[in-house]
Amino acid sequence: MISSRIKKLRKQKGLTITELAKRAGVSKSYLSYIERDVQKNPSLQFLNKIAKPLDTNIEYLLGADNPNQTSYGELDEEWTKLLKKAINDGMSKEDFRQIQDFIKFRNWENDYINHKGGNTNDKVT
Repeated sequence: MISSRIKKLRKQKGLTITELAKRAGVSKSYLSYIERDVQKNPSLQFLNKIAKPLDTNIEYLLGADNPNQTSYGELDEEWTKLLKKAINDGMSKEDFRQIQDFIKFRNWENDYINHKGGNTNDKVT
């Protein structure tokens, strides 16, 4: 889906892969891999760079219905700033998933310890 949306928007704008890559500041070969579905998991940073010259947003590239409307309105300003900073700092979707998994584990571990009556000797490692 990401690949077809990028390609469709690029063609609607009358851009070649080379032109889009240059405007977005990304590798032409990587962009080509994305469009041909050779690479299926682009980073949020990459999507952010591509979205701008295509006059769209990351949400649309990921499957939202409206290419010009963001869903950031549902997030408070602090969350929006944190997410944008993470994207700009190069955080990938996989990085984000790993952080989520860590937090789930940490919460499970805390619940386990609390359920055991706070006995830290039984702490799962």
